[in-house]
Amino acid sequence: MTGWEVAGVPVQIRRSARRRTVAVQVTPGAVTLYAPTRVPLAQLRDILDARRDWVAGHLAGYAARPPQRPDAQTGQRVPFLGQDLTLHLDATRTRPDRSGDTLHLPVQNAEAHLTAWTRRACAAPYRELVQEYAARLGAADRLSAVHVSDTRTRWGSCSADGVIRLHWKLSRAPSEILHYVALHEAAHLLELNHSPRYWAHVTRLMPDWQTKRAWLREDGHTL
Repeated sequence: MTGWEVAGVPVQIRRSARRRTVAVQVTPGAVTLYAPTRVPLAQLRDILDARRDWVAGHLAGYAARPPQRPDAQTGQRVPFLGQDLTLHLDATRTRPDRSGDTLHLPVQNAEAHLTAWTRRACAAPYRELVQEYAARLGAADRLSAVHVSDTRTRWGSCSADGVIRLHWKLSRAPSEILHYVALHEAAHLLELNHSPRYWAHVTRLMPDWQTKRAWLREDGHTL
C-alpha cells in the first residue's frame, strides 16, 4: 500500500510484467495506476502528480452526475449495435423477446433480464466482427475464439492463445467505437504488446483510431 490519494480517493497500483507503459484509469470513486513491474515508485509518483488535476477533475465529474435509474422502464430507449431498441415491460413474460425495434422484458428483474439478453444477442455479431478484422490483418489463423466479457476495467482483451473478449456494454457504444476495440484486440493476434509495430497494424485499417480511443477514455462511462 502506498497511501497515495487524489481528492480523498485512494490510488491503487496494478503491476504486470507484460505491460510496457504506465496508464492512469479513473472510474467513479477509484483511481488505478497500471504499470510495468520494474517502474520505480518514485517515477509512478511523478506521473501521478503530473496528472493530479486531470484525475481530480474526472473524480469530481463522476461525483456530480445524478444517480442512474435503478431499473429498466417501459418506453426507455437502449442503443444496441447501432440501433435504438424501445423497452416494453410485460408482467406476463418470463424471458426477454425482441420484436423489430421493441425489446419485451419481464417486469421482475427487468434490468438483469436486459443485461442477460444483451450479452447473448451480441455474441454472434462480436464474433463476426473480430473474424473480419482478423482476416483483414492476415491473422485469421491465430484467432481461437471470441467471447463476451463483463470485466470492470477492460473493454477488451486478447490472450496469447488467441482468445479475444469484448465487453457486452460495447454493444451500446457508437458503431465505430465497437469497431475500434474489435480491431484493437485483433491486432494483438499479431503483436501482443503496444509497440510501434502493433500500432502500425491498427493504423493501416483505421487511421483515425486515436479519436476512438479518446472517446472511450472520456465517454466510456456513459455505457
